[in-house]
Amino acid sequence: MSLLSIRGLGGGYGDVDIIRDIDLDVPSGEIVTIAGTNGAGKSTLVKALLGLLPRVRGSVSLGGRDITLLGAEDRFYAGLAYVPQVANVFTSLSVRENLQVVRGVKNLNDRMDSVLETFPALRERLSQRAGNLSGGERQQLAFARALMPSPRLVVLDEPTAALAPALVARVFDLVAKLPERDVAVLMVEQRARQALQISQHGYILDQGRCVLSGSAVELLGDERMTRLYLGAH
Repeated sequence: MSLLSIRGLGGGYGDVDIIRDIDLDVPSGEIVTIAGTNGAGKSTLVKALLGLLPRVRGSVSLGGRDITLLGAEDRFYAGLAYVPQVANVFTSLSVRENLQVVRGVKNLNDRMDSVLETFPALRERLSQRAGNLSGGERQQLAFARALMPSPRLVVLDEPTAALAPALVARVFDLVAKLPERDVAVLMVEQRARQALQISQHGYILDQGRCVLSGSAVELLGDERMTRLYLGAH
């Protein structure tokens, strides 16, 4: 059984549907990538998953529990974490304070020590203001914050956006390690080819619909689809 199961998900704003009839699964302990061109509906799908889209139809379940009618905060407590593309840390707070203010964390100090094992560079910067971190370090802090409440699933929205090219591979390496923390990952990413290379499954959206899905290996091996949706090598 999938950890996350989405069936017939659709919706949008007012009378306009942005996404339509999307089925999607994220197995436990795996990384799944959502790709597609600009305007394909990726961000709207994430909002629907998080409970932030004003009009939604279909169903969403997490760990076998139907969360379709839950608000955003209740989905957080059900085990759904989110790392937005921007404004994903409190820049005026220290690294330590960013981790301490996360809600729903039991045994705060023990949990912080555990999370910092995955991001050892942050341990050396606990007293440093988050606003003074490099782009890669700030993304590490965003991931660490998301892991603090021991979520079951982390949703990443464009984790490599606005990063210098030299940092992109490093961030993908960090994403690849997240399942080692016993958490599944659903990642929306413009660098779809690189994202699929560290994923087990992928979904391609176009004009609000899922036009292709399968194992990451299958998607990367489909020459026509990679040319249309993933970009040239």
